[in-house]
Amino acid sequence: MAVTLADRRTDDPPDSAAESARRSGGDRRQRLRRSRLLLLMMAPGVLYFLVFHYVALLGNVIVFQDYLPFAGITNSPWVGLDNFRALFADPDFWQAAVNTISLATLQLIFYFPVPVALALLLHSLTRGWVRKAVQSIVYLPHFISWVIVVALFQQLLGAAGVLNGLFADNGYHLVNVFSEPSLFKPLMIAELIWKDCGWGTIIVLAALHNVDDQLYEASAIDGAGWGRRLWHVTLPSLRPVLVLLLILRLGDILSVGFDQVLLQRDGFSPGVAEVLDTYTYYHGVVNGSWGPAALAGIFKGLVGLVLIVVANKVAHRLGEEGVYR
Repeated sequence: MAVTLADRRTDDPPDSAAESARRSGGDRRQRLRRSRLLLLMMAPGVLYFLVFHYVALLGNVIVFQDYLPFAGITNSPWVGLDNFRALFADPDFWQAAVNTISLATLQLIFYFPVPVALALLLHSLTRGWVRKAVQSIVYLPHFISWVIVVALFQQLLGAAGVLNGLFADNGYHLVNVFSEPSLFKPLMIAELIWKDCGWGTIIVLAALHNVDDQLYEASAIDGAGWGRRLWHVTLPSLRPVLVLLLILRLGDILSVGFDQVLLQRDGFSPGVAEVLDTYTYYHGVVNGSWGPAALAGIFKGLVGLVLIVVANKVAHRLGEEGVYR
């Protein structure tokens, strides 16, 4: 009998690891089959990022070469760390880095809170048609190109603009905002706020609609005014979304608007209006210093990566999810 039971246990084993693997593989195939249309819709976007963002990274090897476009990567001579020495010894690069960091910091301080404040204002409107009308108006500038935006500001604030025309009619001194170096950064921030603050409210408005109305009712019953409801209910509910947006903004903080700066760079002195993106363009594409220009782009990307990692760890310390675990 003992032998028979042993044989039975040997002949009839429980589900093996191979059987579990087959089942999981079958479930995976079923999920892929059900999601095939969604995967097909994702394919163009994934292919775009693979080709133009990841495969293109292989071209960064030119930072070790005296890259010649007509010779290609394979035939360009290798120069080792010469491009590193040339870039870090160039005072124009450090000036562009300082300008970029200062402009990005000012954008973070003055631009980032504006979409939040605008979203709170729109959310407080009681009439739906008024909210929709205001939303449509403030969203519209986002779809206007920077060429048109800069032209509009020039027509308003330029030497022959509307504002100077009013000054001239009343005997005041004319001020050309587009040639005054001290006004470059305020002008950049004002244009950015006018163009993109409405678009930035979309995510914040979506988060506001998810706030439980019972929290507002309970706080109002307890005697909390508008300010206390904002501080103790609205902002804590928005904190995860705001932390996420802030981390993403930090990762792209050194991209201060290539099109915007390039269109207005010549009107100001290069020491004020040169940023890393325009430095890369003029030194690489215009002057042919491809190696140092590519290295400047890598430097910007590495700084953004470090900022994302640090900000994400700080978010975890504060109890937020952040961008990734």
